[in-house]
Amino acid sequence: MAAKQHDFEADTGKILDIVINSLYSEKEIFLRELISNASDALDKRRYMAATDQSLQSETGYAITIIADEKAKTLTISDNGVGMDDADMASALGTIARSGSKAFLEQIQAETSKDKKSKDAFSLIGQFGVGFYSAFMVADKIDVISRKAGDEKAWHWSSDGKSGYSLDKGERAEAGTDITLHLKKGEKDFLDETRIGYLVRKYSDHLGYAVNWQPPKLDAPRQLNTGSAIWTRPKKDISEEDYTQFYRQIGAVYDEPFMTLHNSTEGMLNYTSLLFVPTSRPFDLFNPDRKSRMSLYINRVFITDECEDIVPPWLRFIRGVIDTPDMDLNVSREMLQKNPSVQKIGKALIKRILGELKKKKEKDPEAYEAFWDQFGMVLKEGLYEHIESRDKILEICLFRSARSGTLISLADYVAAMPDTQDKIYTLSAENPEQAETSPHLEGFRARDIDVLLMTDPVDEFWMQAVTEFEGKSFASATRGISDLDKVAPKSDGEKAEEKPDEDARNQEFAGLIAKVKATLGEDIKDVRLSKTLTDSPVCLVADEEGMDIQMERLMKAHNKDFAGSPRILEINPDHKLIKGMASQIEANGDPALLDDAAKMLLDQAQILEGRPPASLTEFAKRMTRLMERGLSA
Repeated sequence: MAAKQHDFEADTGKILDIVINSLYSEKEIFLRELISNASDALDKRRYMAATDQSLQSETGYAITIIADEKAKTLTISDNGVGMDDADMASALGTIARSGSKAFLEQIQAETSKDKKSKDAFSLIGQFGVGFYSAFMVADKIDVISRKAGDEKAWHWSSDGKSGYSLDKGERAEAGTDITLHLKKGEKDFLDETRIGYLVRKYSDHLGYAVNWQPPKLDAPRQLNTGSAIWTRPKKDISEEDYTQFYRQIGAVYDEPFMTLHNSTEGMLNYTSLLFVPTSRPFDLFNPDRKSRMSLYINRVFITDECEDIVPPWLRFIRGVIDTPDMDLNVSREMLQKNPSVQKIGKALIKRILGELKKKKEKDPEAYEAFWDQFGMVLKEGLYEHIESRDKILEICLFRSARSGTLISLADYVAAMPDTQDKIYTLSAENPEQAETSPHLEGFRARDIDVLLMTDPVDEFWMQAVTEFEGKSFASATRGISDLDKVAPKSDGEKAEEKPDEDARNQEFAGLIAKVKATLGEDIKDVRLSKTLTDSPVCLVADEEGMDIQMERLMKAHNKDFAGSPRILEINPDHKLIKGMASQIEANGDPALLDDAAKMLLDQAQILEGRPPASLTEFAKRMTRLMERGLSA
């Protein structure tokens, strides 16, 4: 009797063409889908055998892959629940109809009052879209299946275009054989090495053996480990086991700084095994800033790009997330924006930040080493993730200008005198430049601490974060800092009473006017400094201006960015400034004073780590001034 020919349901052919040619980005995905379907079939049979012993397999449960190079076929075989003709017509004759999903819904309805029975197993794949992904590599698929408890087997066959045929078949035991007749150019899927790599990549941690059946009568070889470390009780896992797994998934050789293994049950079920590295991964600062966490659904690998769960500012975290509750799109390659994803992400972020805070408090020395490696990345979260901002601030460390050590914001605030109401910061390109900045002189003279911000990311998050514990941030290089109101000088000197501010401004009015006239539009203003003690000059931004470090970053991204003129502050107590004021009062050499004024600006720029506007003119001015000094 000839096999009966069936047409696909309406529009199925069109949908199938999309599935085969557009839905999946990698052809190799077909193997993951078929192995997942086989795993579901094994789960179903094991569940049904729990109440009907006649359905139990006497040989155990496994998935077998058989390659026939001569016939150019690849077969994925299982001894799971199998299908009859009605199941085949329903599950394989309709795109995206999920037999597994319907089966699970039926069982959950029957066992809703019995949680243990309800959670006894979970199902991954769907006959439907996943099954038809095999047509990416095959021009014909044969399915021979025998349903557990039935005596008949059935044969389904299709080229993916003209419908399918359904007829009686031959199979000795319950289960399913899916045979792919490979297209020309797809023979690499007959190679054991290639298949073994894909099995380990996608299905290494399935609860069933995935075996490779060599030609002839050789014994099968297991391709997957069949063990998922994250599903085992923590008491049964040694530190060595954790370290070995961490090195395996991260392709690294260091020890994990922290290991976070947790299972969550309730409205949302998932298991997470997370590792915080000790050393920076080589790709930490790649422009793509992608997460390297791996997402599994019931031990089947789905993706290692989980940006919706683990944000870019935690991209150094390595590990796995395994859940039966994750909603995926039909191809399982992209996570959907749904509440489950968001809830898992929020829970993981909260746990990671909480554990880092505990580590910071219990082992400060080790935490400082961690911060040195990953602090710059964590601080990205301060402007990217408002919800976590306060928690991130609690674990941030910054270099103290006073002690030279790393301290927290809480440490800084606790040490502030009652008269201080701001957290002072200084941005610079590197620690050395920050520590020698003339802007620190007034703070050091008064024993007021300043936090040194030397990471490029600091300028960005400080635009978004304005305070900590009610204390606002204030830049040491911006605006006028009247430090005498915070603390007197701590040098112990009973210095002479300073002249009235108006009198001091009058004393240097001539010099200020001369410098303004000479420098013109190169500066915004000239004024007397209230913070300089040793240096003659420095540049500052006004209250609404941009710090030099931010200007430097903007210029790095846009060579045409000019920035804005800055305020030149001069130290009225410095001999050089007093000497220039005397020369003005005595109608000194105008050319000499012009050179001196321009050299002040050059010096201020050099102290900030940037060259003078014209190195040639700078060299000429220096030569002229040296000649005057040596010939005097």
